[in-house]
Amino acid sequence: MLVVSCQKDEESNEYGSAKAQSFEGEFLQEYITLTCKVAQTTDGFFPTQAARAYGYIGVTAYESVVYGIDEAYRLEGQIDGMPEGSIPDPDLDQKYNWAIACNAATAEMMRFMFDHNLSDENSLAINTLESDNLARLRVGEDEYTVARSIAYGLSVAEAIYEVSKSDGGHESYLDPFQLPYTLETDDFCWVPTDGQTLNPLSPYWMENRSFVAGVVNSSQPGAHVEFSTDPSSDFYGQAYDTYQQVVELNTNEERTIAEYWADDPFATCTPAGHTFNIVNQLLGEANATLEKTAVGLGMMAVAENDAFISCWKSKYDYILIRPVSYIKQYIDPNFETTIGTPPFPAYTSGHSAEIGAGVKVLIHLFAEENGDYTFTDLSQLQYGFSARNYDNFYEMADECALSRFYGGIHYEMDNSKGLDLGFAVGDAVVNNISWPDNIQ
Repeated sequence: MLVVSCQKDEESNEYGSAKAQSFEGEFLQEYITLTCKVAQTTDGFFPTQAARAYGYIGVTAYESVVYGIDEAYRLEGQIDGMPEGSIPDPDLDQKYNWAIACNAATAEMMRFMFDHNLSDENSLAINTLESDNLARLRVGEDEYTVARSIAYGLSVAEAIYEVSKSDGGHESYLDPFQLPYTLETDDFCWVPTDGQTLNPLSPYWMENRSFVAGVVNSSQPGAHVEFSTDPSSDFYGQAYDTYQQVVELNTNEERTIAEYWADDPFATCTPAGHTFNIVNQLLGEANATLEKTAVGLGMMAVAENDAFISCWKSKYDYILIRPVSYIKQYIDPNFETTIGTPPFPAYTSGHSAEIGAGVKVLIHLFAEENGDYTFTDLSQLQYGFSARNYDNFYEMADECALSRFYGGIHYEMDNSKGLDLGFAVGDAVVNNISWPDNIQ
């Protein structure tokens, strides 16, 4: 594991490369804002594909600046499938501008991730952001340092993209339903809902290589309550609780919560995008430097990517019927959910898994272990929602998980076990990978 510690003083290394903490992080945060819009408007980017795109964009941003961070460990050699020597090193006998390198690397990885389905409008938006950033970042730099830094950033993006091609999700947006797939037909199995496609989304996603080695198996929450149609059974009780919540108990506030966290693909930038928008907002409010922004986004990238792979393992290990299908068959044929049911099995909840992993990163970055942190989530204003206030990251995670229960699209066990899965992934991201300490 390579520790990067080449700085001579507080401001720069002995060759004059200013540290990452000496640059503002706003330009990198702008890429996450743009990624949200691109993911929302690009064909094939369902929640799984979007989480993977965010994952590689965040990892690339971090790797492009790691040499500008004191006592920082490279992800190369730590991330599964990215062995030591797979990512190029800068020539430390030369000067680099790490912000310029990051700008080039992040823009290039965005182009790689959305590639064949990237619209002309979105391609122009990426190119424009890159050129506008470069115009600001190059002020006062000599042309050799600018060119060297751009070349290094591009080389990092190209190397990580090559790594990504073997992870199992390469260009998955071209075939998000991963056909052919033969669906089991037992009574407990998922069936299409809401007039959707006959096939569930990404049935082989669990075979993708995670960033954290072994995390998919180690984070599995175990089996759900045994399936049964007996009205006295625990499973029937889980379904009836969902039914009763929707038809009798939901308040206006709970319906609002269901809609707020719906995060539908192509209408929003997906669940991973919502959580990335939150960390992005908090980094901006903290006036985070490039150092802290790159570390924060890198950590969230690993967490969101791996949470979806692990969650999809539980989904397709059990292929569990959705509440709406069960309720219509065994309780009330006229039942309607509060929000639309997505096209994949119930157990475990993807929202619960991704927010569980995400809050562990948020706590590491901004709070003590108890999760206390007062903030206002502004991320959904762009979709017409009012801002929501929170005093604790765990409370936010609970609300996100419960939103799927209020929406009628999950059993309670999907959400509680999904949170457990996500927390396990998030803990692995924070503890199993060496990240720089005391980031500024």
